[in-house]
Amino acid sequence: MVGAAPILDGRAVAADLTARVAADVADLSAHGVTPGLAVVLVGEDPASQVYVRRKVTETRRVGMRSIEHRLPRETTQEALLTLVAALNADPQVHGILVQLPLPAHIDAAAVLDAIDPTKDVDGFHPVNVGRLSIGGGLIPCTPLGCMMLLDQVIDDFRGLNAVVIGKSNIVGKPVALLLLDRECTVTVTHILTRGLPEIAARADILVVAAGRPGLVRGSWIKPGAVVIDVGINRVTAADGRSRLVGDVAAEEAGHAAWLTPVPGGVGPMTIACLLSNTAAAARAGLRGEAA
Repeated sequence: MVGAAPILDGRAVAADLTARVAADVADLSAHGVTPGLAVVLVGEDPASQVYVRRKVTETRRVGMRSIEHRLPRETTQEALLTLVAALNADPQVHGILVQLPLPAHIDAAAVLDAIDPTKDVDGFHPVNVGRLSIGGGLIPCTPLGCMMLLDQVIDDFRGLNAVVIGKSNIVGKPVALLLLDRECTVTVTHILTRGLPEIAARADILVVAAGRPGLVRGSWIKPGAVVIDVGINRVTAADGRSRLVGDVAAEEAGHAAWLTPVPGGVGPMTIACLLSNTAAAARAGLRGEAA
């Protein structure tokens, strides 16, 4: 429990999804296709190294082929684009993930645009962004995970008032499109939105991805709302110890119907959805179509 709000357990949902992906991978392998995920890490950002290590571990655990490329920070944009082109052309690679952030001298947009859209398991390529807006394509992992969590506790989304706090291309915008596709009435806000507390307090579904620890207070949450806290913020307590917290003041959210914890909520879903997207890309390749 967090406060008095029932916990929407991302670890349990992710474990179920991962088991289904493992079964799908086994079936694909029986047909001569072992899904391969290539992860590219440039530099030595500590958080990125942790994420990549987790992704590699989970990739192997479900029976996929893991291809790692760890490049020095000094790697040029031209060299990185050459590697991406080689991965695009490699039939054993079904998913390509270039870990962000990239060093400042590399244009991240140019690199992401160079990935074959059918192998863009992060869902960031403009083609997949466009396909998302009309339904279809490889869906960004974190928004997809948010929707899977919501599916655990909401049977009918039609007409529900959904508020998204955060307008990033990675979470805010795509999750808003996914909610709209479910026929929610969607309001997209951000930290500069005027009257944000009052807008949030009208939400039946509140998705918070602002990157501000404790931004959403209890008074911002409608009684009975489902709250998806995407924020992962490391803060230092008075005793000098650090801990992870979300964008929601969880101790004040006891009147929510459901709340995702931090950690253990959306985070595990992101990696599970990455594996699911990779398996989907491999299966689409086997059928000779786009994912």
